[in-house]
Amino acid sequence: MNSISPLIAAALAALCLMSAPAQAGRSCETKPADSRTVEKGLTLAERANAALNASGARVVLLARAGQDLSRYGLRYSHLGWAYRDIEGHWRVVHKLNMCGTADASIYRQGLGEFFLDDPYRYETAWVVPTAEVQDRLHALLSDGNRITTLHVKPYSIVSYVWAEKYQQSNQWALETLALAMDGEIRSRAQAQAWLRYKNYQPTTLTLGPLTRLGGRISAANVAFDDHPNEKRFSDRIETVTVDSIFAWMQAARLGGAPQTLRL
Repeated sequence: MNSISPLIAAALAALCLMSAPAQAGRSCETKPADSRTVEKGLTLAERANAALNASGARVVLLARAGQDLSRYGLRYSHLGWAYRDIEGHWRVVHKLNMCGTADASIYRQGLGEFFLDDPYRYETAWVVPTAEVQDRLHALLSDGNRITTLHVKPYSIVSYVWAEKYQQSNQWALETLALAMDGEIRSRAQAQAWLRYKNYQPTTLTLGPLTRLGGRISAANVAFDDHPNEKRFSDRIETVTVDSIFAWMQAARLGGAPQTLRL
């Protein structure tokens, strides 16, 4: 590793060895990080930093593969908005679940922290928004007050895309995009109306009743009671995923094709 100093690497390693209070799109298993995990996470962060710099972008939608979701036909589990700050450093604003609870908060992290999560696969992908979208998002993401406008603490990893009872991480990112694009938006309902107008299509997961029941009993951050009964009881769980956002942004001409980087 060249661009990450030993001092920063040591600090990030120490951070990784602490108990992880906030997680999204990855396993909630608590275990100390070994040196190989830290090195690979920092290497991915370093290469992502170089690639994002080379892109010429100021804002990108950045994803990671924290969990294996291949059974659902999904490649990535979690994303955040990455932007270049006034000093030229990349920062990631994203929503993280307090592991083992039904609450979540908004965090602003560096690339090193974003990738030091012992992911299922050391791979990242990003979409570069159009210039107009970048300008609007950059102003919002730089404002510590505005980024939480549509955030709510109640969290479910499978929250219903068109409901307001819960809000998962990818859903917050998507609704925040709507907030940035329409200055009249003041609520989640208005953001969701804008997304419907722009023809956003969520992912439909097929989860049987035993899977749904088991998930609700075993984890506080999994709930299905915000889904319409006619969909929930026919095993159709409509939620916001990284893959669906990537596809929609390109179709809606809000961004380009996803770019991928893997170790």
